[in-house]
Amino acid sequence: MALTNNEYQEIERLYEDRRLSNYHIHEERKKEIYQKFPRIREIDQQITRNSITLGKQLIAADNPSFTEECRQKNAVLSKEKQQILTDSGYPKNYLEPIYHCSLCKDTGYIGQKQCQCFQQAVTDLLYSNSNMKKILEKENFHTFREEYYSDRIMPKEHFSPRINIRKIVQHCHEFIAKFPNHENIVFQGSTGVGKTFLSHCIAKEIMDKGYTCMYVTAFQLFDLLAEHAFQKNRRDESSLSLDFIFQCDLLIIDDLGTEMTNKFVVSQLFQCLNERLIQEKSTIISTNLSLTEFKTIYSERIFSRIMESYSWHKIYGDDIRFQKSNLT
Repeated sequence: MALTNNEYQEIERLYEDRRLSNYHIHEERKKEIYQKFPRIREIDQQITRNSITLGKQLIAADNPSFTEECRQKNAVLSKEKQQILTDSGYPKNYLEPIYHCSLCKDTGYIGQKQCQCFQQAVTDLLYSNSNMKKILEKENFHTFREEYYSDRIMPKEHFSPRINIRKIVQHCHEFIAKFPNHENIVFQGSTGVGKTFLSHCIAKEIMDKGYTCMYVTAFQLFDLLAEHAFQKNRRDESSLSLDFIFQCDLLIIDDLGTEMTNKFVVSQLFQCLNERLIQEKSTIISTNLSLTEFKTIYSERIFSRIMESYSWHKIYGDDIRFQKSNLT
């Protein structure tokens, strides 16, 4: 789910359109207020003159008393302007610049760091340009059915699949209610028991709450990490996507263990998981691997991180896909 150059340009156009639209709204408001209240136009002009005078004085010499005098004059003028507005039924900030995001002022960045709103724009674009939007409409808690899980207790298990999934779903709802709380989850189980479905359920709820969420398969994740590792000097759309991997509020890694595993994959996985733990960002992993297999494949170091920082939920039961196919 890396950003293409066209997708990145589309987000840049979105921010440009926002700035232009808000600029026109701001100008229309000024025109309206200046016509109704000429005194406010005079106040803005005087504030501008005072600011120019202060700027010239600071270039010539630092004069703290003069600086404070100018600031006090502008404060008095601003207060008078706000009083005129509020007495006439307008908000006191009616003439202030308008922003969709006050944190980055609709630039998408705070310094060199992507703003939360930029990450949300990336999420919205990636999901709208992929099948995930349609998938989340079909796979969510409203369409979840526990009837696919048997009441029969399976060998070596303490609870029936249905009781077990009820407990797991309850934990999912608690995870969502407390989000963001830096919690992490592993869904473990064989093919077709609902691991990916539950991940989609959580993703939809988190995105509906306005948080950023990125879903990647293990193959997609390691392709992206490899592309970045071998192009370290480039700042392109792949590096932007990698930043999002590290910074999004919730990262979902699906089917971990199905990729070709080597030292590079193991080291990159540790980097990804560790970086997100440091930044206190939540991660959900789904895997077919058992605890023993996970430890063997991904090293003691990664296994230790998972055990310390993730809640591990084993999902078991009959293959739901097989059950659905028999019903059609």
